Amino acid sequence: MLAAETDVPRLMATAAYLRDQGHRNIITFSKKVFIPLTHLCRDVCHYCTFAQPPKKGEQVFMTPEQVLEIARQGAAMGCKEALFTLGDKPELRYKAARDALAALGHETTLSYLAAMARLVHEETGLFPHLNPGLMTDEDLAMLRPLAPSMGIMLESTATSLLEKGKPHHGSPDKEPEVRLEGLRRAGRAQVPFTSGILIGIGETRAERIESLLALRDIHDEFGNLQEVIIQNFRAKPGTRMSDAPEPDLDELLWTLAITRIVFGPEMNIQVPPNLSPGQLQPLVAAGINDWGGVSPLTPDFVNPEAPWPHLDKLAAETAATGKLLVERLTIYPEYALRPERWLDKAMRTPVIQAIDSEGYPRTEEWSPGEDTPPPASDIALLNAPMPARIDPWLKSILDRASAGERLNEAEISRLFLARGDEFTAVCRTADTLRRAVKGDTVTYVVNRNINYTNVCYFKCQFCAFSKGKLTENLRGKPYVLGMDEIQRRTREAWSRGATEVCMQGGIHPSYTGQTYIDITRAVKEAVPGMHVHAFSPLEVWQGAETLGISLKEFLIRLKDAGLGTLPGTAGEVLDDEVRNILCPDKINTAQWFEVMETAHGLGIRTTSTIMYGHVDAPINWARHLLGLRDLQARTGGFTEFVPLPFVHMEAPIYLKGRARKGPTFREAVLMHAVARLALHPLIPNIQTSWVKMGPEGVKACLNAGVNDMGGTLMNETITRSAGANHGQEMEPYRMEDIIRGNGRAPEQRSTAYGDVADERIRVSFQAAPLEDLRFTAAKEYERG
Repeated sequence: MLAAETDVPRLMATAAYLRDQGHRNIITFSKKVFIPLTHLCRDVCHYCTFAQPPKKGEQVFMTPEQVLEIARQGAAMGCKEALFTLGDKPELRYKAARDALAALGHETTLSYLAAMARLVHEETGLFPHLNPGLMTDEDLAMLRPLAPSMGIMLESTATSLLEKGKPHHGSPDKEPEVRLEGLRRAGRAQVPFTSGILIGIGETRAERIESLLALRDIHDEFGNLQEVIIQNFRAKPGTRMSDAPEPDLDELLWTLAITRIVFGPEMNIQVPPNLSPGQLQPLVAAGINDWGGVSPLTPDFVNPEAPWPHLDKLAAETAATGKLLVERLTIYPEYALRPERWLDKAMRTPVIQAIDSEGYPRTEEWSPGEDTPPPASDIALLNAPMPARIDPWLKSILDRASAGERLNEAEISRLFLARGDEFTAVCRTADTLRRAVKGDTVTYVVNRNINYTNVCYFKCQFCAFSKGKLTENLRGKPYVLGMDEIQRRTREAWSRGATEVCMQGGIHPSYTGQTYIDITRAVKEAVPGMHVHAFSPLEVWQGAETLGISLKEFLIRLKDAGLGTLPGTAGEVLDDEVRNILCPDKINTAQWFEVMETAHGLGIRTTSTIMYGHVDAPINWARHLLGLRDLQARTGGFTEFVPLPFVHMEAPIYLKGRARKGPTFREAVLMHAVARLALHPLIPNIQTSWVKMGPEGVKACLNAGVNDMGGTLMNETITRSAGANHGQEMEPYRMEDIIRGNGRAPEQRSTAYGDVADERIRVSFQAAPLEDLRFTAAKEYERG
């Protein structure tokens, strides 16, 4: 029935609707270099100019030096993919191929391909995508560790095309069942694979649909078909089909729409933009979501007569269709996010460390804690006016959040996916809400961090601070602080205008709940007026457990000793799906919330945090925010929410190759904006971490819903242990310079967002330099 359907506009409307369900407003492409390893091929397809017989005196294979030169140039231009294209096993037909391979030290073309793929990836970091023709199981096993993805065009299942005088006559590798079996082999090998059909070479519409259904059957069985390419035949001079008619635009649009309808919303449907210049808008309207590989450096060697569109022009033409052009890797996001299944062990770490939370490539140098400036494109979007039109569902979510309604997981996740104009809309809405709730005042607290020990028997995979025989021993040496040093630091902090000491540390094997009570008392004895903001839910849980008492009883004892509030750390991501990877021996999500709810019930207020950008995803962030919102609705005990982007440089899980490089700048800003929206009106204060975001990042977040800059800190140890470069103290005058520079009014606050005495403010601006820190070495925890 589909083959008989001729109402192309109706088909296109259906296809576009399906595409939008699976891919929102995004059209992707891969920024690549094209490496034609050899033009020799044992097949003689009658439309092809890529494959050429050997000519006397001409080079048969690219040399390693030539391959590497192209790859290096591409990497310098920001390319991520090295597309290796070559003919199918030319050594089986040509002595020249066998001789050339022997001179290169190889017996087969695929052996040489493997060597070149390894060379390119190791030397340039580009990800190879391999189009080597038909492969055996052994070939796939050899190449899978060297490339995240591979491909072979099915072209058509029409056996009539093999007949004499037809395009595939004399091409043994174009036998449909042979190609389908090659696709099945790739499926069994769990290789993310590209395939597709070539239209207009003599097949009927019904035969096209049969080809698409054959591909769908394979994908239904193995799940590895990452994209379907619809390539329209272009007649080329010098071929037997140079005078053959090309398919017109309606034929291409019909096929694209049918492909989307056959495969549904999720499949990636690609059409090469260089083969239909000036016609990109109807192609998008027909349901595609990908332009394929586009090179800023090398031509399309398969279609040399059709130049690639300039990437700026491609982005502009895509935008004219109402879509956003987004770069992808050669492996599509849904496969990159499941590396254990779809990637060889050798490729997992490079891919994980190249992607963001959605599986798209990081296209910026910025990472939390580094001095690199934020991406100019994101800053421009952040400062752009509210877009006139956005996706209706997104607008509905923003309207409901602004009205204080509770969003669900899917709605919050959708906010985190905002890019382009949608990013502007989410941030603008969050900042409008911030202005309505908190005005133009930005608050901060003058405080001091006191990390009383870095010895810890837990094995949190993100932590580079803790030291001990049972943890990774990274920066610095293990230490403990005596009560006298804790008191000295407290008195010095008070003399410098502080109203708070924030105290957390490792879980020392010899510490009990009484240790934490004694630390609290020591601070209050040194400075009775100092607010004690101390002990994460992990420390509270461990303290109660070591004393053999309930959480409630332990918190009462801490409160009696002088505890003021609890920091909402040790939560990381409050979703056990993530915690089981990140900190499996730590308290779980339910236990974290139990500590907080117990504290709130005793009148002990707490902060709340999230530490994100490692092995997590937007759905996990949504669950985290909803858990906080729901507890706040019951207790009202949270004073603020603090996003803490993962600092990757020295984190064990990153060094082991299992985590991303922290959130991208867009994701980091969105965390603040989405928190403002998702937690409204229950948690009114959204704080940004200057230690992790840096001054320029802070300025951006102040335009995305943030009303608080946290503490001056005086000493910051934990983030710097993870590799952050930003300073250990942000003095009040620097805080206020940043705030005023954003057109806002600075104001010092207490820990619980109360007023601060004028005397404290005056002293904070007259602070003397800090004395040198004093540590007591915990030699028994040093490694030899």
